[in-house]
Amino acid sequence: MPNILESIAKEFDKDITTKMLCYPNYAIIDHLSEGKVQQEINSKEYDLVIIQQGPSSQEIGRKMLIDDGKKLKEICDNNETKLGYYMVWPSKRYYYTFNKVIENHTEAAKKNNAILFPVGKNWQQYQQQKNTSFLYGPDNFHPSKAGSFLAALTIFYTLYPDISLEQLPYKKVKKWGLNKKSYKSMMQIVSTN
Repeated sequence: MPNILESIAKEFDKDITTKMLCYPNYAIIDHLSEGKVQQEINSKEYDLVIIQQGPSSQEIGRKMLIDDGKKLKEICDNNETKLGYYMVWPSKRYYYTFNKVIENHTEAAKKNNAILFPVGKNWQQYQQQKNTSFLYGPDNFHPSKAGSFLAALTIFYTLYPDISLEQLPYKKVKKWGLNKKSYKSMMQIVSTN
């Protein structure tokens, strides 16, 4: 997904460079306990830190998003870095929890005065339209290429809301598993949220 984000940015002459700290089954607290994230932020090389956590629909996930996010927000503030929440989506198995995922991420971003990247909200709207490019990968949890494109597009547009997404031609993005109808649907959803 970060590579797709960088590719979208290049199409609009924006310079975005990313670095990922992603490990299987890591929550925000695991990153804080490990200490690498603090070292990275303290290097003062970052304008923005985007945090993402899978378990987020239940009360414990809500608490972790808020409390552990607050700890990271303090570190970011001390280093003149913005904090953003990457709103996730539930697996297909737990799809019925989607509204709580959206609610908890929205609340956490608001309480911690952070940017909200509404990927999950856009994902839900896309799914409701019964589009034919699948967002879920084979495990029905992680994103397909099209799902990663939707996430990257959401992050980009949240950062640059004045840019007209229609300037991103279909021929440049179809490699991420999109048909033309799905591409148009994503552009419309992202640019209205």
